[in-house]
Amino acid sequence: MAETIPTTMTAIEITAPGGPLVLKPGERGVPEPKAGELLIKVRAAGVNRPDVLQRQGFYPPPAGASDIPGLEIAGDVVAVGEGVTRFRMGERVTALVAGGGYAQYCVVHETNALPIPAGYGFIEAAAIPETYFTVWHNVFERGGLQSGETFLVHGGSSGIGTTAIQLAKAFGATVITSAGSDEKCEACRKLGADCAINYRSEDFVEAVKEATGGKGVNLTLDMVGGDYTERNYEVAALDGRIVQIAFLNGAKVTTDISKLMVKRLTHTGSTLRNRPVEFKAGIARELELKVWPLLVERRVAPVIDMIYPLHEAWRAHERIEDGHHIGKIVLDVS
Repeated sequence: MAETIPTTMTAIEITAPGGPLVLKPGERGVPEPKAGELLIKVRAAGVNRPDVLQRQGFYPPPAGASDIPGLEIAGDVVAVGEGVTRFRMGERVTALVAGGGYAQYCVVHETNALPIPAGYGFIEAAAIPETYFTVWHNVFERGGLQSGETFLVHGGSSGIGTTAIQLAKAFGATVITSAGSDEKCEACRKLGADCAINYRSEDFVEAVKEATGGKGVNLTLDMVGGDYTERNYEVAALDGRIVQIAFLNGAKVTTDISKLMVKRLTHTGSTLRNRPVEFKAGIARELELKVWPLLVERRVAPVIDMIYPLHEAWRAHERIEDGHHIGKIVLDVS
């Protein structure tokens, strides 16, 4: 029996650019799925740093996307648009969205949704899309990580970091990571990191050189930027690659590019939110083929730090900003 869909829903609105308390529950119309889209009754929504940047006024949604924050959801398909062939009413899905996740209902193109892996509930499933799409594209597609290579990921205890550690290990890499406390380093080692460096008490350049016998790392995933740029060049191996996905320490840098030339380095980067539906669909296909079996086997899995009810989204943002979390923060929408 089809579910009765209301005309309005509760959604978390950014009432003005500012701190976490500008996030407030409001009433919005339930979106209608267009051709190729699914309407999802959201059961859980992941919380990510881009949401924080949007709340602060630094990361506006792409043209045509909802102004409601939230980039990943899990829930039930309750309506479908014209031409939908992949999913049926009532199926449980997790999805990457360009916005609109902090709400009771959300629309997504069917190609950007995936079936929830067997054995996973909505909370865990909502913590998968944003980090797994990001890591898969930037580490394996753009970064070209291969089995037997050495991989460095900064911020290893973050949602991105915990995902990158697990996936890199699952595909045969040696993993080095940096994190901001001994507790976080220990959590990274438990996830499979071969070497975890407390950047507050150690120089990660010297620690990486020691860990690699002076050879350096083949690939670095960096979300810090700023003064880390030159240091990433310093620890890179010959023909090393650096992939930039954020710049928490600043986007503008001054660096000695002679290292880039002498070592034949490649420094690239990307953002995902503004990419076309078709591009994200390609990542979804790769994930379902190569990563979903690992999720089902629990060889990799999202690390859940905290769960908050939807109306306390502001607390989730406080948790991200205080920097003490390990893994993902999720909103319970059910």
